Order: sequence, then C-alpha cells, then structure tokens
Amino acid sequence: MWARLLLLSGAVLILISGGSLIVGKVMLDHYSGQIVHDGGLGDAAAGASIDGPINLLLVGIDERVDNPAMGARADSIIIAHVPASHDAVFLTSIPRDTRVRIPKSPTTKYPGGTDKINAAFQFGYQNGGGRTGGLALLAETVSGLAGGLKLNGAAIVNFDGFRGLVKAIGGVHMCVDERTISIHTGWNTKTGEEGVPYYFNADGIPTGLKPNMRPQVYEVGCRDFAAWEALDYVRQRDKLANNDGDYGRQRHQQQFIKAMLTKATSAGVITNPIKINEVLDSVGQAVSFYNNNVSLANWLFTLKGIKPDDMVTLKVNNGQFHSQTINGQSFEILDDTAMALLTAIAQDRVGAFVAEHPDMISNDAAQPAGRPSTQAR
Repeated sequence: MWARLLLLSGAVLILISGGSLIVGKVMLDHYSGQIVHDGGLGDAAAGASIDGPINLLLVGIDERVDNPAMGARADSIIIAHVPASHDAVFLTSIPRDTRVRIPKSPTTKYPGGTDKINAAFQFGYQNGGGRTGGLALLAETVSGLAGGLKLNGAAIVNFDGFRGLVKAIGGVHMCVDERTISIHTGWNTKTGEEGVPYYFNADGIPTGLKPNMRPQVYEVGCRDFAAWEALDYVRQRDKLANNDGDYGRQRHQQQFIKAMLTKATSAGVITNPIKINEVLDSVGQAVSFYNNNVSLANWLFTLKGIKPDDMVTLKVNNGQFHSQTINGQSFEILDDTAMALLTAIAQDRVGAFVAEHPDMISNDAAQPAGRPSTQAR
C-alpha cells in the first residue's frame, strides 16, 4: 500500500495540473524516478502484468546505515493481496520469527538453510547484495512458504522515513487498543530532556528503567497523533499491555498504514498542491518500490479504485504466540489455518477464505475514544 499511496498521489497530480497529460506525466516521471527500482523479486517474480490478481511484498527493514557491517533484517513483512476484481486489498503480516526454509543465494555466498524469516533479508543483503539482494532472497523465501506464491511487486519501507510524510499530511488519527509503553522515547523528570528511558541487554530487550526517566505512554482511546508519536507507537512490541509482542506491533502497523492512507486521501490534502508536493517528496524518502517491469502509470490506473475502506487486515495464528524452541533457538510456527490462508492468497480465493474464518480479521481499533477494544486478538 506504500505503492498505492504514491500512485494515488500521482493521479491527483494529473488532476491538479489542469488535466494536462504532458505536465502530469512529467510530474509522475519525476517522482517515480525517486522510488522505482528494477529487480528485487528473484525467482518469485510474476509475469510483467497486473491484469489479474496482484500480490505485493511490503518489507519494513532495520538498516544500520551508521554501521554497514551489521547488515539489515526485515523487521516487518506484509503480503498485500489484491483479488482479480481489483476492488479490495488484504494485508497479511508474517511474524518475523517464523521458522522457514531459506533458499541458497550464490551471489551472496549463503548456502541455504532453516532460520527465522527475517534473516532471509540479511543473508541476501550481505556480501554486496544490498537492499535488492536482501529483498530478492526474502521474496523467494515468502514464495516458498506460501506454496509458490508469485509476486507482482514489492516495496522496502523505512518507517522512520515516514516521519516527514506524516508531518506533511498533518498527523494521523488512530485508536490505541492496548496500553503501550515506549522503550525508545522518554523524558528526564528533573531536566525535562528527551532520552531513551530503558536499559537494554545484548539482545535488545529492555531490562529496567533508567533513573529519573519517564517513558512515553500511549493510553487506550482514539486521538490525533503527531508524526513522532505515530512512528514511536508503531515501533513498540516489548511493553504492550496484552503481552502480544510482534503480533501487537503488526496490528498497529497495519492500522497505521490505513490511517495514513485515509489522511493522505482526505480533501484537506488532495486539494492542496503544496501538501501534495510535500507528500510525494516524503514518499521518496521512505519507500523503494520494485515495479517488476510494470509502468507506474499502469499501476496507477489499475489500483485507482481501491479506497482505504476496502482494506482488510488479517492476523495469522489468531494473533497468539505459537513458539517452539529448537536447538536452543526460539521460533514462531504458523498453524494450519495460517498456512491455509497463505495458500488462499496464492490461489486468489482470500475473500471466500476470510468469509469462512472471520476471526482472522484483525481489530483496527476503531472503537469510540476512551473505550478499550473487546475483540479477541
């Protein structure tokens, strides 16, 4: 849906340019040049057509730009499925600790093996593979997990890069469904200075609150979020009230996507040429879109009918942990229903599958302000 955001904004650019296709095309070409990339799908690439069902791989990465030796891992993995009718989109998050078989990558000297799915990006990224190599190996891994799923495109997302975008659209409206304590943002109660409130162990797990530090807390209820709040909120997984960890973070990130697209397509944004320009510039900082040789104009007009209300967010394993420790390492195991969902995605019958399993629809925290969600997660 990162691609959808850019494409919709591109259509608006054509409209506000007075209907001039030449001016509109120049604008679209300018902004698409900032984000569109070749490759990235490896053997998982579908044919260069989006006339039928569409599958997009959306990847949020943890990239240590200040320390390249650390490589990069996929922090968030989402399959966006658009049925052949092109009238809806289903978002399915894959837990980053899911145990999978990762194919070999001769170009980056990875021999193949069994590991957590988020490691696939790192193994493809290493030894010169970079983002494109990491994405390609992850795409092939997801394809194998989902019974040979073919992908029509992909996007690498830097969540921190969305700070400028959320600021450009004036923040987003979201409903907090569980009390969430930030481990990244807090304030010194004596000096008032902002800082990291917790100590961390070698695995990055918070171990205790630092002296005089008060962490940012997001209480249950609906409200407007500033850019820094929204990005901080969707990063959290360690101090969630329901102890649902990555499942909670996945749900909040899906909610954020929908809230961001809703705001970006509101009248206050799409009728303001200055805001549109800011939005498109910000998307270029946050998204790398791999278009699989399908022109951006084709993507634009194929997806133009999908609205935020047409998005359905889904949860695997009913949002509950199915952990197993194997050889001293903890993995997440997808249950039979989750695997059946992936098969349904590959066969373009998600709508019917979800109708039979309505409990897989994730709560988007749309309850009235101040009222906690009662939906099972």
